[in-house]
Amino acid sequence: METWTSANMVPVVTDLLTTLQNFMKYRKDSIKEQSDAVHLFSGRTFQSSRSGTAYTGGVCSLTRGGGINEYGNVGPMAITLCQSLGQNIGMRWNNIRSSAGDCRCPDSWLGCIMEDTGYYLPRKFSRCSVDEYIQFLLQGGGSCLFNKPNKLLDPPECGNGFVETGEECDCGSQLECARSGGACCKKCTLTHDAMCSSGLCCSGCRYELRGAVCRQAVNDCDIPESCTGDSSQVLFSTRSHWYGYMCDSSQGRCYSGQCRTLDGQCKGLWGYNSADRLCYEKLNAEGTEKGNCGQSPEGQGWLQCNKPDVLCGFLIDSFINVSIVDGSDLGYVEDGTPCGPNMMCLERRCLPVAAFNLSTCSGSTLGRTCSDHGTCSNEVKCICDRDYTGKDCSVFDPIPDPTPPASTEKKGPSGTNIIIGSIAGAILLAAIVLGGTGWGFNSPARDRSGQFPL
Repeated sequence: METWTSANMVPVVTDLLTTLQNFMKYRKDSIKEQSDAVHLFSGRTFQSSRSGTAYTGGVCSLTRGGGINEYGNVGPMAITLCQSLGQNIGMRWNNIRSSAGDCRCPDSWLGCIMEDTGYYLPRKFSRCSVDEYIQFLLQGGGSCLFNKPNKLLDPPECGNGFVETGEECDCGSQLECARSGGACCKKCTLTHDAMCSSGLCCSGCRYELRGAVCRQAVNDCDIPESCTGDSSQVLFSTRSHWYGYMCDSSQGRCYSGQCRTLDGQCKGLWGYNSADRLCYEKLNAEGTEKGNCGQSPEGQGWLQCNKPDVLCGFLIDSFINVSIVDGSDLGYVEDGTPCGPNMMCLERRCLPVAAFNLSTCSGSTLGRTCSDHGTCSNEVKCICDRDYTGKDCSVFDPIPDPTPPASTEKKGPSGTNIIIGSIAGAILLAAIVLGGTGWGFNSPARDRSGQFPL
């Protein structure tokens, strides 16, 4: 938490969107602590029907992962924050859709969080909001939400689900351990012969083999995760193809883990394709509410797009009848969207891909990436194919086939057992013979004189 006691670090004006843009610039330049989203609480009353706003789908983005909220009574302020965070994770306002189908809020008294209905503070998201969040994740958004924090504010404690100093494992509470990991972890210590107790690369208390895929790619810009063979954890959970990588049959480019296209953005918002270039050239060059490249620095009026930048301004669908005026910045073309051959949008400008200063991975030359045996990630690291390793994926290191389980054939009898068995058999045979001699045949009886009868 950062508190401004003497002066505001950014200009806080009555226009929500202008303040949000100022705050996001401050976040990018001055807030060094890593976070998924940053929100500003202000005592100023904004000129808006709502008490806050945020970039829709902006979580995990350094320039769009945040929002603005009015500071006031705890209850309404909490709901405003929930709405802003909901926007960050891909949820939209339900007002237009609240009267139809699954979008209708089941609680007419309390209402749902992403709409302005109800008579008291809402407590639930509608079915539509939940579906939008799930779809946002499936499309590659929110990748930063899957990693655990490296440190906790609370002191170390066995049973909190985090492996801390002095612990080999921590499967959580008794109930959580009963569901998963309890067979491998007892009182934060690995059980006998256990290598691990949790993680995508842990199975039956043992590490998965190197190369085993533990998470499939969710879209063209995502990179599947594989196990290393010596750890239960996936070291990278936010990897994607490098910025500018062609996707969607070369119609779009990867940016922040998602494939950016004009049609994709329009369909996601309104269900229609994007308008053709002539519409962008006409409307965005006018600098009006229906076509522009953003608000003027003073917050009064709209900026005209320069002709090369018209595809990076206001997002125009093929029906040209929808506008977004809630200050969410949702109606503008997203950064990373193609705007021409080898050109991409950035902050309302159409720039050559080379101007993005995108670094290249080791072993990469023109037409060749990671020695042709891997993929370059957004972290500028080579993710090697199955049988290759090294920083540039040039080392051939085939993964051996799994060792078959030890043979369970019955072992033959040992020499000692044969001798013991032979002796026991001989004794038994002798006993049978003696028994037959002594009891199996009656000896002839003698007469009184002691002579055998004739």
